[in-house]
Amino acid sequence: MATPSTELKLSGIALRLLEQGVVDEADAEKIQADATRKNRSFFTQAIRNKNLDSEKLAEIGSEEFGVPLLDLEAVDLENAPFGIIPDKLIEAHGILPLHKRGTKLFVAITDPTNTRALDDIKFHTGLGVEPILTDGAKLKKAIDVVQEANDTTLSDLIGGEEGLEDIDVSSEDDDAKAKRDADVEQIDTPIVRFVNKLLLDAIKKGASDIHMEPYERNFRVRFRVDGVLHEVASPPANLAGRMAARVKVLSRLDIAERRVPQDGRMKLRLSKNRTIDFRVSTLPTLYGEKVVIRILDAGATILGIEQLGFDEDQVGVYMEAIGRPYGMVLVTGPTGSGKTVTLYTALNTLNKPGSNVSTVEDPVEINVAGINQVNINERANLTFATALRAFLRQDPDIIMVGEIRDLETADIAVKASQTGHLVLSTLHTNDAPSTLTRLLNMGVAPFNIASAVHLIMAQRLVRRLCEHCKQPLDIPDGALIKAGYTEAQINEGIELFTPNGCDLCTDGYKGRVGVYEVMPISETMGALIMGGCTQTDIEEQAAKEGLRTLRGSGLLKARRGITSLEEVERVTNL
Repeated sequence: MATPSTELKLSGIALRLLEQGVVDEADAEKIQADATRKNRSFFTQAIRNKNLDSEKLAEIGSEEFGVPLLDLEAVDLENAPFGIIPDKLIEAHGILPLHKRGTKLFVAITDPTNTRALDDIKFHTGLGVEPILTDGAKLKKAIDVVQEANDTTLSDLIGGEEGLEDIDVSSEDDDAKAKRDADVEQIDTPIVRFVNKLLLDAIKKGASDIHMEPYERNFRVRFRVDGVLHEVASPPANLAGRMAARVKVLSRLDIAERRVPQDGRMKLRLSKNRTIDFRVSTLPTLYGEKVVIRILDAGATILGIEQLGFDEDQVGVYMEAIGRPYGMVLVTGPTGSGKTVTLYTALNTLNKPGSNVSTVEDPVEINVAGINQVNINERANLTFATALRAFLRQDPDIIMVGEIRDLETADIAVKASQTGHLVLSTLHTNDAPSTLTRLLNMGVAPFNIASAVHLIMAQRLVRRLCEHCKQPLDIPDGALIKAGYTEAQINEGIELFTPNGCDLCTDGYKGRVGVYEVMPISETMGALIMGGCTQTDIEEQAAKEGLRTLRGSGLLKARRGITSLEEVERVTNL
């Protein structure tokens, strides 16, 4: 066993290494001098010496510092949370995340005295860090293998497309460009290219949303196309954090904050005259952040009235209602039923130089030139009600309220419609008759409802059958009657179609079309409201006046070969 000379005074780890024969006196003296000159610990300098036995260094370091020792060759790294730490940090500090348990992250490291590395990881992850000592040579090899595997997998997913990293995707706020460019350096090019490809593919497929969902052993990406989610990619689970970080950088979110939900926006410039806006939402889940990106393509969402899917008799009623100089038009339905598109189609028709059009939404989804659009801001006390009050002092002609949520907003909207303004708004109710009950339950006076509301319209979106592959379907008469068709309609002849699927569609469907329940408030209906009627009374009166229900509108579209009976039942099964 080697013993230190009287001239060289060593202690702690240095003495252990000398006693174990890992270093001799000359090595120890040189390491000590270099460590002093570079302001490092003896152990930090020792592990940088390529002539020393790295495996033995790790064993002795584990004993000296009381840190667990791990043989990386005996560990399956496939499900390790690599995406939780940026590649730049992994390369700079020579660390590898191994496992996340609750609020603690276990990392493989060669030098437990490197407090700077541990502090950097803690800052970027917001987690407590537990170091696990490992052999330096094996750690370097593991990092190389993991990064190479990730890059190869991404290359397969990206395919042969070139120039993806040059696509102009940016934060909505140009003032954030300098900060964004600095943060982008932490995210490697394959991730940048893959995220850009996802955005382009989603636009090409006509998707409305992109879902990035991390789970314990897998990570999936799904597109919502025509209202239904479809899985489009399964990148390695360890890439989830890096992809989330890339999206957060683009949408000007805090990449270091992973514990609370965040919301942001970004945009992609496709050409000189066309940009696509994206609304981004992040949500902390058990295994990382789920990211949902809503695609807001104003050019694709503002349609002509004739393209929305109204039946012939419904178009005239709708146009007559929005053509009035005052009154209220309400559109109802669940989230994702196309209410915003229907209202903006009307606003696009009414948006003329002689009219002052103002909207308040949470948030604004479609930007339209010539319309004054306001985002609500609860923190600044800019609510639907306060925005409406401000609108009334701005000489408005047409007002659109994103949603009537409370009595205060409802009262102001009703009074605005009674004082010479056309008010368009939405509510979350299942059908048109129940909307009147909802307003009454909110506390709106019956006489105000009867005098202000001119039209209530419930709607849903059904998928269109692909014209290239749809096939005729033979259904027994009993099943047709159960679905809602009458015997008279069956005797006239009903030809229905079913989806098949081809290269030009998604599962036999391509695009969506609305089904509507258009209920004008007649004088008789107004009298019923004033007399304190029930929802059943309104439904019976609407039926007498020829109201076609959502199911009836859907059955008519199925009969015309626009959609399938299966799709109608899926969407209108109230």
